[in-house]
Parts: sequence; C-alpha cells; structure tokens
Amino acid sequence: MASPRSTVLVWLATLFAFLALDAVWISMVALDMFKSQLGNILRPQPVVSAIVAFYLIYAVGLFVLAVRPALAAGSARIAATSGAMLGLTAYSTYDLTNLALIERYTVGLAVSDLVWGTVASLLASIAGYAVGRKLNAQGAKR
Repeated sequence: MASPRSTVLVWLATLFAFLALDAVWISMVALDMFKSQLGNILRPQPVVSAIVAFYLIYAVGLFVLAVRPALAAGSARIAATSGAMLGLTAYSTYDLTNLALIERYTVGLAVSDLVWGTVASLLASIAGYAVGRKLNAQGAKR
C-alpha cells in the first residue's frame, strides 16, 4: 500500500463491496428467511449503531486479514482464500452459536447464512484487491 490515501480507498472499496452484496442478500433472501424462521424474536426495527459497527469492523478485518496480504503478495488467490476463510470463521461463530442457543434457529438457516458470509467475504476481498492493484499501478506510473 503506497499511501494512507490509497489504504483508505482500498478499505472503502472493500466496505462498499461488502455492503452492496449484503444489501442485495438481505433484501432479496435473508430478511424473509429470518422472519419466517424466527418471527417474533426479531426486533421490529434493527439497532442501527450495531449494524454500522459490524460493517466498519468487518471491513477492517477483511482489509487487514485478506486484502492487504494479497496486495503485498500480488495474489488475487490470497484475497479470495483469506476473505473466504474470514467469512467462514466469522459467520460460523454467529450461525453455529445461534444454532446451539436459539430453539427456532434451524440448520438450513445456519448453513445458508454461513455460505453467504463466506461468498460475500470472498467477493468483497477480491473487489478491494482489484482496487488496490489499480491504485498501485497508477502510483507506479507517477
């Protein structure tokens, strides 16, 4: 990473990619699935500060653990595999804990959300990596 500015831009690209992917997933699949499985234990309105905190922290994790090492190695494969591993680990923590503790949390719900988190994390990491490569190439031309 050449400069603090490019670091922030790559983190933002990773964040926005994950946000966009997750917004589609939540609005088209997950919200109805969670409502049908969990119904009245869901809040009528989500806690926005918790949502914001999750996305900011998670994007930092993707950047530090997947995107930055991939850029240092010049490897999209590292971005993909590290992003997927972080997604699998993070979403397993959430989904398997819920499966263990929440009576109405089903195996199907856990597996679908876990797979989604793995794929979305992989794709967001690749997006951050692609932006970083482009910024690095532009910086090298100067």
